Amino acid sequence: MADAGQNTISVDIGGTYTDCYVVWRGKAASNKALTTHHNLSMGFMRAIEGCARSFGLSLEELLAETDLVRYATTVAMNSLLTRSGPKLGLITTAGMDDVIYIGNGAQHSDALPVELKRQYRVLKRPEPLIPPEMVVTLRERIDYAGKVLLPLKREEVVQKTQYLVDQGATGFVVGLIYSYVNPVHEQMVKAIIKEEYPDIYLGSQPVFLSSEVLPKKGEYRRFMTTILTAYLHRGMAEELTNLSDELKDRGYRKPLYLVHNSGGMAPLYETTSVKTYSAGPVGGLIGTQFLGKASGAQNLIATDMGGTSFDIGLVADGEVKAYGRIPLIDWWRVGISMIETKSIGAGGGSIARVNADLGNILEVGPASAGSMPGPACFDFGGEEPTVTDADVVLGYIDPDYYLGGRVQLNKEKAVRVIEEKIAKPLNLSAEQAAFAIKRVIDGNMGNEIFKEVHLKGYDPREFDLVAFGGGGAAHCCGYGEFVGASRIIIPATASVFSAFGISAMDLVQLYETSKLVRLSDPVKGGYLADYDQFNAPVRELQEKAIKDMAKADHSPDAITFSLELEMRYGMQPHTTTVFSPRVLLQSVADVKALEDAFVKAYNLTYSMASAYPQGGIEVLSFTLRATVPVSKPEFPKFESKGATPPANALKSTRMAYWGGDGFERTDVYHAEALECGNIVRGPAIIEAVDTTIVLPPGSTLGVDERLNRVVTRQETKPENDEHLNVFAGKQA
Repeated sequence: MADAGQNTISVDIGGTYTDCYVVWRGKAASNKALTTHHNLSMGFMRAIEGCARSFGLSLEELLAETDLVRYATTVAMNSLLTRSGPKLGLITTAGMDDVIYIGNGAQHSDALPVELKRQYRVLKRPEPLIPPEMVVTLRERIDYAGKVLLPLKREEVVQKTQYLVDQGATGFVVGLIYSYVNPVHEQMVKAIIKEEYPDIYLGSQPVFLSSEVLPKKGEYRRFMTTILTAYLHRGMAEELTNLSDELKDRGYRKPLYLVHNSGGMAPLYETTSVKTYSAGPVGGLIGTQFLGKASGAQNLIATDMGGTSFDIGLVADGEVKAYGRIPLIDWWRVGISMIETKSIGAGGGSIARVNADLGNILEVGPASAGSMPGPACFDFGGEEPTVTDADVVLGYIDPDYYLGGRVQLNKEKAVRVIEEKIAKPLNLSAEQAAFAIKRVIDGNMGNEIFKEVHLKGYDPREFDLVAFGGGGAAHCCGYGEFVGASRIIIPATASVFSAFGISAMDLVQLYETSKLVRLSDPVKGGYLADYDQFNAPVRELQEKAIKDMAKADHSPDAITFSLELEMRYGMQPHTTTVFSPRVLLQSVADVKALEDAFVKAYNLTYSMASAYPQGGIEVLSFTLRATVPVSKPEFPKFESKGATPPANALKSTRMAYWGGDGFERTDVYHAEALECGNIVRGPAIIEAVDTTIVLPPGSTLGVDERLNRVVTRQETKPENDEHLNVFAGKQA
């Protein structure tokens, strides 16, 4: 797959590996490097350097000719996981100081899976990012219409800010009520802080205004979005500034672009930290959509199994439609528009253990060995059995050909840790224990897919699975059984598919605001007649987008606008995200088209039984999506070479474990030697340089015209091997 236009580099940093996909002069190359958590730029550069070698170039030569570097960063996620952000102070309106702790009454369970939300006895609220002693209030008031009721007093701002400084605040968040309507008081607070405490006194201590970060209604989500932005800002600024400087030193002369969780990207200087959270999984989802459009598939489930996590996303009717109804970052609700992806702790590094307290139940994940020390077979010091160790013991992964032979694995150590920590407690052989680990992790992933897709109103059996990530190809047939998938697509770039998806992203910026507009009035009847009520906020957002895009030398003619709305039936508290069929309303027909779009989206989410048309239909907030298309990878087509693989495709045979029948001599194929039209029947193992496809008995793999591998399987229920009965019932 290549792009004959720009030379581009796309990088996705994961918990275990850093993936890179490069397009240079119409050719493509990919590479993986271990993620260096102590200094992410090291793994970043190593991944790019491997691609440069594929073209016979040095790193500097490649960067000098690169037009665009895109980056999905985990800096924001790491700062939250380690709670390593700065000490912040919150300045808010009197009476609003408990908003971030009340958290809409559900903060203790917002981040938990459904099955745990009602375990009230053991639930605990998360540790706040800003403790109560770092919150101060001001006696000021602006009403819902933006009118100043109680003026702000300068003396009070100075006094309260000095208190926060004395407590050690190194950054300030200002969140005042109704500032999204009239930001004058927030702007005054910032001006006073900058005037009273200049850089020479406090140093460069940032002040974040909620009216700038998220000018939308809803104090809790607005305040938390601003707090998270401030909390993640410093670490991201330091890491990415250093990375940007290093890229320039190595020859890159263009801005560094960051991938956003909204499905687009923007320059570093136009990106707030919260927009980068969970951007990598979104890259895989955009890649899935791109793959679907190229192949004519409309309904796809993106499944990304990496070393640390397993990510799920949905493409329905050819579109990425699943924006989170209540977006979460870590434990807290936010108000930004994030494409919804589900992530669980399941990957090649997931640690297996026997839980003796629950009757010797085998559990796999969510804890992970990561990249350091990694699985036991990596021989980096890991002493815990992982999924990768199990795959080695089962014969699925060749210890001498991991990452094309660049990493030698220690099979004996994998056997030892599984035998000692899993097999003996369960009275199994090492191979049976390894197969049990595989079945449990596959079941965890498959059940999560089934649940997530059903909760969005779809039947997962009507979707194709797209399996990618370093471990997706090895386990997709396993978790596909639990989903009931009849077809699984393994992309040609499966191991680095999120990085490939990033290369298919356009330049996208989102602009948001809140304004109540009634499309239909339940009292007076009829539809909205004054279209300017709807169009005025849209035009304001368009003007802002045009100014921002001009900074990157994009003309207004290059921008495509689309509109997403937060809507509801009048008198109902729950809202629905609606993709508006019109950016501007100009007729009754336009209003009716928007009403139809709302009703369809509402029924899909809540069902028509809960509809309340008697209350009218309201628009609560506007999100304008400004898009500048960029050149994308191309999918070359190949002619069929027949069903029989070429002679050089068969690499060898080796013993692999397939369950009840034990080890079986299994054909091993070179993935790179398989051609369009070739068919391989399981059991078989297909080895690529950076991933391994595990094809169990009863499965068939075909190579399509774009060299994607398409797996079909006769309908069977997941195996219920006798040696798994010791824990299978309890696990269920």
